[in-house]
Amino acid sequence: MTRSGPFTPVEIAAIAAIIVIWGVNNAAAKYATEFLPPFFVGGMRFALTLAALGPFMLRPPWPDLRRIAGFILLAGPIHFSLIYLGFAMGKQLSPLAIVSQLWVPFTAVFAWPLLGERMSPVAGFGLAIAFLGVAWMSFDPHSLGDLDAILITALAAAAWALSAVLARKAKGVPALKLNALTALLATPVLLGAAFATDPNLPEKISRASLFVWACIAWAGLVSSICATTLLYWMVQRREANRVTPYLLLSTVVSCAIGVGWMGDKISPPLVLGALVAMGGIVIVAVAERRQARAALEAAVADPPV
Repeated sequence: MTRSGPFTPVEIAAIAAIIVIWGVNNAAAKYATEFLPPFFVGGMRFALTLAALGPFMLRPPWPDLRRIAGFILLAGPIHFSLIYLGFAMGKQLSPLAIVSQLWVPFTAVFAWPLLGERMSPVAGFGLAIAFLGVAWMSFDPHSLGDLDAILITALAAAAWALSAVLARKAKGVPALKLNALTALLATPVLLGAAFATDPNLPEKISRASLFVWACIAWAGLVSSICATTLLYWMVQRREANRVTPYLLLSTVVSCAIGVGWMGDKISPPLVLGALVAMGGIVIVAVAERRQARAALEAAVADPPV
């Protein structure tokens, strides 16, 4: 049963931890893909997750695989092949971190036809604002060179959003079991693609620094397991739509690292586009939260017979 009222100090700490973990994870992924092929980075991320979760989560009872096959395919090989490819192709982290948050409005778009959820006018307005901000940001001189990476990252966000909608049909399956099953498929697919497409991969692996491997370990263990566990704990206690808007702050962490450490170039058009895009995303998240609360209140007031 979800709770009402202000967040407790422990819940605030959990949300802050997720924000930092996800924000650092974007930077770690960008750094790792500068030295190792993107498919290999994604495959190793899932290999570590599988090694950690497999012995505990890949046990009966098994969920109906037909019910979760679409989620596993989208949330695993498709999303992560695209997101790591985008990071590998892009020169700057900040625009890609912002574009990756388009999964929030994309979720509202996909939930409309697939789940029959009505998109409110406010959410539709936020959706238009978000895409306008991304378009403005993309045509900044510093971002034009990353336009292909931005488009691929947007596709990755769409795949993640579609997987999130499909996950709603997989209620009752523990989040960590879904994570382990996703890793079970994604590990061989991504590693197989990496070795098939890069004949120089063994040499690149031998040259990778300890810090590169630490970035991969952060993704496979800290982000995939720790952040997921914290998020699952939070949505068990609180409405998911109440938690999601705060998690968008992970982009601020990523952008701070991009500008302060990875040499991202900032300009007034880029900052304006980023603020408009994030503003639109927040509008969608808040509108979805209000709509979900209104639907819950209506159901309580007029329960089915």
